[in-house]
Order: sequence, then C-alpha cells, then structure tokens
Amino acid sequence: MNVNKELVEKARSTYGDGKVILSLEQKGFCVALLKNGKTAEKEARVAKEFSKLIRKSSVSWVDYIVEDLQKDALGVASSLGFSDQLVSTLLKGASESGYEDLDKEFGLLVPVIFAKGFEVEIDHLLLLIKKNVVVTIHTTEASRFFRLRRYGKIFMQKIQPRDKKQDQVTMVLTRLLDENNSRNFDSLRHIEQSADKVSEKLSRTDTPREEIGQEIHLMKHALMIYLHGLWQTIDVLNTLRYGDPELLSDDERLLERIGALVIEVNYQIQLAEHMGEVLASGLEVMQSIYNNQLQILNNKLALLVGYLTVLGTAVLVPNTIATIFGVPFFTFGADFLPYYLLIIAASTILSIVLAYWWVRTTGLLSQQTG
Repeated sequence: MNVNKELVEKARSTYGDGKVILSLEQKGFCVALLKNGKTAEKEARVAKEFSKLIRKSSVSWVDYIVEDLQKDALGVASSLGFSDQLVSTLLKGASESGYEDLDKEFGLLVPVIFAKGFEVEIDHLLLLIKKNVVVTIHTTEASRFFRLRRYGKIFMQKIQPRDKKQDQVTMVLTRLLDENNSRNFDSLRHIEQSADKVSEKLSRTDTPREEIGQEIHLMKHALMIYLHGLWQTIDVLNTLRYGDPELLSDDERLLERIGALVIEVNYQIQLAEHMGEVLASGLEVMQSIYNNQLQILNNKLALLVGYLTVLGTAVLVPNTIATIFGVPFFTFGADFLPYYLLIIAASTILSIVLAYWWVRTTGLLSQQTG
C-alpha cells in the first residue's frame, strides 16, 4: 500500500515530528547511496523488501518499527541477513546497554529516553551494522527518526561513493547516534519545564508541604532514571570508541565524531547533575519554609498564652474576692458597698499589672509572629 506523502507531511506539520500518526507511516524505511552516486529511498511493511536496494547500494540505512523489540527484532534482523547469535546476545541484556562484535557484523543496544513531565521511561534502540548497511530497530514509543527519514536523501548525498566502506558506515552510524542523543536531550527539557512549575510553588509560603514533597520526589526519581539512561549511553559509546570494530573506519577525523558524542553525553550528564543540585537546594528551601511555619506557629501560641494569662488573672482575682465576701461569715451592710467595689477594682488592676509585668519579663509578649 502506497502512503499518501502529502497526508503524512500535513500530519507532521500539525502534530510535530515526534507525534506523527503511525498508521500513515510505513513500518520500514530504507535510504541508500547507490554505487553510481545517486540516492534512493523505499518504504515498506516487510523488511525483506529492502534487500534488493541494499545489494545495489554503496551504503544504506534501514529503519524499522516493531511492536515488541524482544519478540519481533530477531525476525526483522534475520530477513536482512544478520545472524541470530548477534541479535539474541544483544537482547539478553535489554534492561541495560549492549555491544557485540562478531567481526563481519556487530551491534549496539542504545538507551532511548522519553519523558512526559516527571514520567521518564527508558526503551532501547537496536543498531545492527554490516559491510554496507546500518539497521535501526525500535518500538513505536522509541520512534525518533521521522525527521531523519524526511531528510535521508540529503544526508546520503553528503557521503562520497569513492569513500571506503568503513568510512561510509561510520558516518551513517555516528549520525544516527547523534540523532538519538539529541532526542534524549529533549527529555531533560521536559523535566526542566515541570521543575519550573515546582520552583514556582516553592516560592509561595502557603503551598502545602505534602504537595511539594511529593513533587520533589517525582522530580528526583525522573532525574535518576534520566541519568541512568545517559550512563548506559556513555558505556556503549566508550565501548564503541575503544572496541575498534573492523567494520568501522580507522580515520582519526571520523573517530573524533564518536568522541564528540561522548563529550555531548557528558555535557548532558552535567546538566542533569546541576538540576540535581537545584533539587537539593529546593529541599533545603522546603525545610526552611517548614521550619519557618513552625516558628510562626510557636510564636503565635506563645503570644496567645501571654494574653490568656493576663485575661485569666483579670477574671480570676475579682471573682475570688467576690466569692470570699459572699461567705456568710462576713456581715457587711449596704454601707460597705463602695469599699467592696473599690477593693475589687484595686485588686483587679493590681493583679493585671503584676500579671502583665510577669508575662513581659518572661518574654511571652515580646515574640514576633513574623
């Protein structure tokens, strides 16, 4: 079935390269630099249909999307001429990165990081390399080569047909690894955007501590997953850099590109670690806010105790005197009423003054409520 390219381009312009409606895309894509210097591309649902184009090419790249990397990758790789041993060895360690060199063919298992907010997941990209072909196999979630598919011919035109096979394969491989690194770096941008919202909440003292604590935990967890993926990537790139596979170039200029990829990933790690430092400072801010809230509450309680002490004294003393004078033992007549009121008023004022002096002396009324 032929794909309506105009419809695909319209979907890309609407939803972006990373959100293309996959039903409009063929599962497989191949772009090749032919031996006469021309370029050709082909889309197909079955990977075996690319075999003829690969044989005619000087170097080619095949990108294929599978539903399940563990179940489907072996069949796709076999149809393109790769051994079961190579693929099986790489997929055994699918939870981590991988590198396997069988002289005539070798493969890489590279982490693919994608994030939505603080939800970060790691999938894997399988790269298989033979004499004149580089194959990328990945799942729908790990798709990241749609943009490169669009400009595949332009990329191949930059490779000279007279170059050595190893040089051509190395240029294709480094370009694919660079694209994967770039898409991984986009995940850090998504994490940073979500972290900015958390910092906004940290700037408000009325934000519930439980809410901030949960979001900071999610941010920390997202960074840990992201860093784990980058460390796996560094491991693969260093193995590729120093493993010296026969299928790759010995040209120092081309090998420096792999070194540049390592530097780029290290730079991403530094940025992620810097975000971790920001996270640590955020935790300190959160603890300071919490301590400040406790201090404010403590000051308010101390102030309340001081006022209640004065108020209680103002009520208790005259009430006690009135109770004493109300005992039948005292037989005061109506003529004693002015003296009675004077005693109550004087004792009340005196007790309030003494209570207030004592409260001020102890510092209960000198606390600041913030």
